[in-house]
Amino acid sequence: MNIILVGIIVANAIISYKGFNDLSFFRKYEFHVGSIRSGEQFRMLSSGFLHVDMMHLIFNMLTLYFFAPVVLEWLGIFSFVLIYFGSLIFGSLLTMLFHKNDYSYRAVGASGAVTGVLYSAILLRPDMMLGIFFVIPMPAYIFGILYLLYSIYGMKAKNDNIGHTAHFGGAIGGYVITLIKQPSLFADQTMMVILLAIPIVILFGMAKLGKL
Repeated sequence: MNIILVGIIVANAIISYKGFNDLSFFRKYEFHVGSIRSGEQFRMLSSGFLHVDMMHLIFNMLTLYFFAPVVLEWLGIFSFVLIYFGSLIFGSLLTMLFHKNDYSYRAVGASGAVTGVLYSAILLRPDMMLGIFFVIPMPAYIFGILYLLYSIYGMKAKNDNIGHTAHFGGAIGGYVITLIKQPSLFADQTMMVILLAIPIVILFGMAKLGKL
């Protein structure tokens, strides 16, 4: 396993474990709109290394473990790091955009960064087959589209505590950065580039119409 990937997973595990056992530490570094708007922008990055509980941490790190090798193989270490942290920041920025007036809004998790890596891997290898619940076969690109459509539903319904906005922002980050780093995808995977952009267009169209 790549040492950079190991380092990211270990950092998430150590910082999250500290947060599990130290509420003041957790509160100091979580994503909190009111604190960020008062000048604590570091929370937009630090919150990506905290998780709610062990299952939240394990799910994100397993997803990263499975899909990061595709990005590393195709784009290299530097681009992988750029996609990971760029997607984390994209997730935080989109969350701020949609929740800027909700000063009490809180969130944690590497989901934005991990979703960015996932979306990048799907762009690079749309022919991948995923095993949903380790059983149901599904083409990676269909999973990516359905996942973001579900995120739009979650953002609109607001009936759970999942950071759907960060997931979506991370996916946008992974999508944009991958296309910048690998512009040949526009010609080689034109249909996939268009298909994976559909949920993004729907999101901003709904936002423009005030439907979110």
